[in-house]
Amino acid sequence: MLRYFKRLFVGEPMLTAQLKHERLTKKQALAVFSSDALSSVAYATEEILLVLVLAGTSALSYSLPISGAIIALLVILVLSYRQTISSYPSGGGAYIVAKENLGTIPGLVAGSALIIDYVLTVAVSTAAGVAAVTSAFPAVHGHQVFIALLFIWALTLLNLRGVTESATILTLPVYLFIAGIFLLLGTGLVKYYFYGAPLPAEPGLSPVFSGGITLFFLLRAFSAGCTALTGVEAISNGVPAFRSPESKNASATLIVMACLIVFLFGGITVLANLYHIVPSPEETIVSKIAAIVFDRNLLYYLVQVSTAVILFLAANTSFAGFPLLTSILGQDGFLPRRMAARGDRLVYSNGIIVLAALASVLIILFKGKVHALIPLYAVGVFLSFTLSQAGMVFRWVKEKPFGWISYALINGIGMVVTGTVLVVIAATKFTSGAWLVLILIPIFVLFFVKINRHYREIAKELAYHGEPLGNPTSQRIIIPVASLTKIVAHTVNYAKTLSPDIFAVHVAIDEDKVEKLKVKWQEYEPDIPLIVLPSPYRAILSPLLEYIEAEEAKIGKDKLITVLIPEFVTKKWWQYFLHNQTGFIVKTALLFKKDIVVASVPIHICH
Repeated sequence: MLRYFKRLFVGEPMLTAQLKHERLTKKQALAVFSSDALSSVAYATEEILLVLVLAGTSALSYSLPISGAIIALLVILVLSYRQTISSYPSGGGAYIVAKENLGTIPGLVAGSALIIDYVLTVAVSTAAGVAAVTSAFPAVHGHQVFIALLFIWALTLLNLRGVTESATILTLPVYLFIAGIFLLLGTGLVKYYFYGAPLPAEPGLSPVFSGGITLFFLLRAFSAGCTALTGVEAISNGVPAFRSPESKNASATLIVMACLIVFLFGGITVLANLYHIVPSPEETIVSKIAAIVFDRNLLYYLVQVSTAVILFLAANTSFAGFPLLTSILGQDGFLPRRMAARGDRLVYSNGIIVLAALASVLIILFKGKVHALIPLYAVGVFLSFTLSQAGMVFRWVKEKPFGWISYALINGIGMVVTGTVLVVIAATKFTSGAWLVLILIPIFVLFFVKINRHYREIAKELAYHGEPLGNPTSQRIIIPVASLTKIVAHTVNYAKTLSPDIFAVHVAIDEDKVEKLKVKWQEYEPDIPLIVLPSPYRAILSPLLEYIEAEEAKIGKDKLITVLIPEFVTKKWWQYFLHNQTGFIVKTALLFKKDIVVASVPIHICH
């Protein structure tokens, strides 16, 4: 039944040989890897204005120079990441760059920051998409958490179906959003220059921030708007997903993405100023601009729906990047090895499911509120930016290829600028929640180090170089028995093929049942001793484990104890839950006992 539902929702398994066909064209990759960066333009201007409005309506005009500074930072990042793509076509982004050039711990810091960023991307994008829906359809206000969880798991199923299938479905909404915003910007500018700006729909707001417009205040607005840069690194993390030539196609896609961000983000900020838009918690900035430009007609709803869809689908950038990153961490032994295994559809299924689960927890904890999640957002992004640029500088200085000075200069400027922005964001958002990310990153690093240490210790202990292992010369077989059935008789017959030293053990809970068992046992299995263990408190596991431990101590190291568990397998899956799982419990407990072999002897039931 489980297999049937898996095939229904996920699809039929794919051959490993099909992996080379699961590569993305530039058009598909722009939709998959750029949806986060493109979608952030829908709320980045709003985040700037929400800070500036604290100083009164007159302060909103500062959004233009602030947006200009963010666009300049974007140009620096794009130039830097183009070099990362050409130097590291295997992907991994900031984690690989920092690990190879700065050391393991800086690499793990970058990896931790990226993991936190990916989880927050899913939560923030989904919450922002819900906000766009509630702006257009106020009737669903109050159901934000349910809607967000519904879309997260719908996107999870889509990604479990495979890379190319999800890319095919995502391409149309992403390009529809781009077309919708360009239509909004073009119509808005034409309408403004031909008909002028309408009267402000809302009265001017008095300052609620008594400190005035200081440099620190402007830096707060700048750090809030830097959410427009989230997702810029995704393409460098996923270079292997591109069709050949991978680096060239990834670089071209990065340039196209950057140009789109400049026009969309800059255009929304300009229109917000031209139309005197004042931010409010009830309606998004894009919704207000579209309502003025299109007067809530069909085009208005087209923009809102496409914005909502791209905000939901922005999470797909994380569903593309997070599994790739965790698979690399798994291969390096810093996460469970299973994270590096591809599923039936040639995607890293475990990473996809873990990402969805973590993002769902965040949505529930923060009740699906964008502004509650945003302060956590950009710290990890700019930390990974900075470490990546620093790693590239070290690489150029160390290897000194032709033209290395200009390369190092570009990455060096990127390192200084992103490092400065990181400090600004950490300082301005510290009390709003950035402190949580700064605590989580070292916790993640410690977690990774402990996992890696465990793998190294296990590898060292399991390494075999031909040394004598001290194998026991014989074995004693113990069979836990509840009653004498065909299953027990089958297990006894199998035990006789292994060793003559066999004991059956029964834990006495019902005295009447014990007497009947003894009589029947003496009749059918007189050659096998039946040990009855008293259990005045009706416990089964404790008396059995105590007996096995006592026998182990008694017989010493020359004889091995093997516990055979009689089990039956039901014909229908649901019938399994109608029976006591004592055998499974005993087997699980014995797996943690040293020097004891435990095995199941199954028999299949026909009815």
